[in-house]
Amino acid sequence: MKCSRVLFFVIFSALVLSCDSDSTSNEQSEDAMEDLMDQDAADDEPDGEDTNEETVTIGIVNAFPNLSFSQPLDLQVANDGSNKIYVAEKRGEIKVFLNDSSTVDATTFLDLGNIATSSEQGLLGFAFHPDFASNGYFYVHYTPTSTVAFVSRFTVLQTDADVADTSSETVILEIPQPQTNHNGGQIAFGADGNLYIAVGDGGGGGDPDGNAQNRSNLLGNILRIDVDNSENSLNYSIPEDNPYVNETAFRNEIYAYGLRNPWRMSFDTQTDKLWAGDVGQNKIEEIDVIELGGNYGWNLFEGTDCFSGNCDGANLINPIFEYTQDNGDRSITGGYVYRGAENTSIQGKYIYSDFVSGRIWALAEDGSSNELLLASGLNVSSFGTDANEELYVLAFSGSIYKLIEN
Repeated sequence: MKCSRVLFFVIFSALVLSCDSDSTSNEQSEDAMEDLMDQDAADDEPDGEDTNEETVTIGIVNAFPNLSFSQPLDLQVANDGSNKIYVAEKRGEIKVFLNDSSTVDATTFLDLGNIATSSEQGLLGFAFHPDFASNGYFYVHYTPTSTVAFVSRFTVLQTDADVADTSSETVILEIPQPQTNHNGGQIAFGADGNLYIAVGDGGGGGDPDGNAQNRSNLLGNILRIDVDNSENSLNYSIPEDNPYVNETAFRNEIYAYGLRNPWRMSFDTQTDKLWAGDVGQNKIEEIDVIELGGNYGWNLFEGTDCFSGNCDGANLINPIFEYTQDNGDRSITGGYVYRGAENTSIQGKYIYSDFVSGRIWALAEDGSSNELLLASGLNVSSFGTDANEELYVLAFSGSIYKLIEN
């Protein structure tokens, strides 16, 4: 296959969402971010969508007009009653600021120093321990070098909870990265108290090493580990109900597999379902509800479309929704099931976007309907929620927006 797709990811370094570039695959070039910024959102809908634009009632406003960030990739809150928001920048910093539209100052919470940030590398995600208010622990998924990703634990300074102690780093998990793209990078604590880790297939066009279907490595998976306990000289333990906990041939950390580049995952705070947006190769973008032991098909399938091998779909879990790349959409940015109170028209719907087109949609919880909310004109790199579960939209260009009903 040959790639005529417009790519993203380069404002001096590319982001995490692009398809890979190689000489034989239809992959998007990592040199086209500037072109992307000039691209108008397409007018057509991805397949299977509601197209009555008169029903669109959602817009966006700059949530913090006095602040700007360097390629923001994640937004989290500590749920410690502080009313503060934390934003991760690709270059390796986390900023903290008061959740107030008039705030004028964001200070540095964590600075990882000189890390690998080319292509889809960098500070990719972070999460606060459920007991952060008492233990000061938070976890970061980043690429210290071009060949490995770390999931590390840090602690805040005893004298200042708004500053991380960089000397406190404990590397929890090391994930080899054969290529500089498809790192995934989202981490999140589930209601079970375990840490879930989204990991891409290791990069390269079409998963050339077959990592996503190879359960003997950590690539192309959602992992689940217990960071409150340790065993076998590890800085974590394996939850007893992980699907391959007793399989010596498989990595026991695997919770689900068969993913290409799960770019942003989140838990629905009411149902505990784990949602993920998985970036496609050159044809289909997909949304998955992640289940224990599930195989999501890559690289046998791209979405529900046969990609390689004999394409036997038995024992695979299909996406709850997918859309094609035919209408200017090229790379899904997974979002959240909206559980806030300010936008009643999207209550209980999964809100997500496409990084290239900037369009933002609302998907019914059962996947039965999909509504275009707006064409934002932004390169949406991530979403995040505050302590009240209101939803924020992160633009790779540096601003953070908030959804509002018109």
